[in-house]
Amino acid sequence: MRYTKRGRLRFTSHRDFQRAFERALRRADVPMAYSAGFTPHPKVSYANAAPTGTASEAEYLEIALARTRDIEELRASLDASLPDGLDIIDIVEARTGDFAEQLTASHWELRLDGVDPAEAGRAVRAFLAAETVEVRRQTKKGLRVFDARAAVVSLAVLPDPPDPAGSHGPDPHPCAILRLVVRHLIPAVRPDDVLSGLRATADLAPPVPAAVTRLAQGPLDEETGTVTDPFAPDREAAGAASTRAAGQRAAAVPGITV
Repeated sequence: MRYTKRGRLRFTSHRDFQRAFERALRRADVPMAYSAGFTPHPKVSYANAAPTGTASEAEYLEIALARTRDIEELRASLDASLPDGLDIIDIVEARTGDFAEQLTASHWELRLDGVDPAEAGRAVRAFLAAETVEVRRQTKKGLRVFDARAAVVSLAVLPDPPDPAGSHGPDPHPCAILRLVVRHLIPAVRPDDVLSGLRATADLAPPVPAAVTRLAQGPLDEETGTVTDPFAPDREAAGAASTRAAGQRAAAVPGITV
């Protein structure tokens, strides 16, 4: 399943979403498969959740069912059982291998209010020109130092929209919007690590916290540097299975040549 975190719901933690989703499973009367043991729990697997405070259009999870359900009916019933902002927007039947292995990169948007796009452009060029950009992050295991540059596939400032008033003076409310594609490495490089790298290489310091949204998550196309649809292999497998089933049904009908 692909779900979103929008609006105020971007401030929900991963644990908050887990609780909300398990309540939605009960409300929607989903026939879940359960683990064995003394404390059985529904078989739900969450993949690479976005940090708390980050909006996302591309979060993913897997569930195991005890019996078959119509895919679209399942999506609609679960979506109706979740609060607005946590939305189930796509669902496929798993037909291929480990889904988490498909999630090798993310496409992010960073909105930097109070930052002039030209200033952001200079900082981006300095970041991309550097061979390594060391950043520090406090983790559960203590302070870690790692290279933020190695994970970045692309980083760019979106062009300014045309000024409808035709004014050529300075913008009283500047805003730079960055688009970032980053590989999922270990340790994971997050958008805030890239912002730390921009500050380290070019002294770029937004006056307010950046508004961060994950736009896509999935396999990285190395030729184009884009993030592709992780559901594509399962959709292709489902299409091939449907074609085979249609051929078998046609072959079973007398007088029809396949």
